[in-house]
Amino acid sequence: MMTGTPESVTFVPISRIEVLNSRDRNMKVFEEIVDNIRNIGLKKPITVTERPGPDGKPSYHLVCGEGRLNAFRILGETHIPALVVDVSDEDAFIMSLAENIARRGYRPLEILADIEILRKRGYSAEIIIQKTGLSPKYVKDIVFLLDQGEERLIEGVQRGAIPLTTALEIARAKDGDENLGDMLQEAYENGQLKGRQIIEAKRLIEKRQEHGPASPNADQIKPPTSSYSLVRTYQKEVDRQRKMVLKAEHAHQRLLLVVQGLKKLFADESFVNLLRAGEC
Repeated sequence: MMTGTPESVTFVPISRIEVLNSRDRNMKVFEEIVDNIRNIGLKKPITVTERPGPDGKPSYHLVCGEGRLNAFRILGETHIPALVVDVSDEDAFIMSLAENIARRGYRPLEILADIEILRKRGYSAEIIIQKTGLSPKYVKDIVFLLDQGEERLIEGVQRGAIPLTTALEIARAKDGDENLGDMLQEAYENGQLKGRQIIEAKRLIEKRQEHGPASPNADQIKPPTSSYSLVRTYQKEVDRQRKMVLKAEHAHQRLLLVVQGLKKLFADESFVNLLRAGEC
């Protein structure tokens, strides 16, 4: 654990910093970071922990601030302001996840992958709660879903077919539970399930009951190790569904115009007489 909070900022050589837990970045947000640093400078130093380098000189592992570090690299800087903390590799990893979780807020699709990483490293739900500051109920709910091996449900959550809350309710239900249908209907009525999500949920339940919670393509549906990749996957599915809805609405509007036009034509006696003359 940390032995003390540093009192001053140190200028660290960028070439001596190693990123152990690299993440995908939203390019639009990253470009804003670069522009802000270019125009007004670095508001908050990065955080690193010192390690002995192979050449005997100090080396550093990045704890927090990958976006700021990459921005400095792009801007051609050789050194970056940093707080040097004395922590173990494990604590450095946890601090990195905790900062990302705090920065993003409580968004299930964005932090599910991070919690899975912690579980694979042997952390219990209680330790995850303690180290990340997340809601105890929220963490325990996600850990439950992961521990049950609910790959089909995780896949559904990942691609936006069903919300996490519905996935948890399905996972907790007993096999063959006749109340699942009522649960889905209630979720649809209160707005938890929207549009085609109720159909997708029913399909997932049928597959899960027939084949079990595991997916035949477990390696393909495994949540990405990067939380941003998880969000990006979800957003792509949302965009695809939104486009389908827009196309359907456009087709509906065109059909209404055609129907209205036909009504006006058939209300015109001259037009009706022309049609009758054509039949003769």
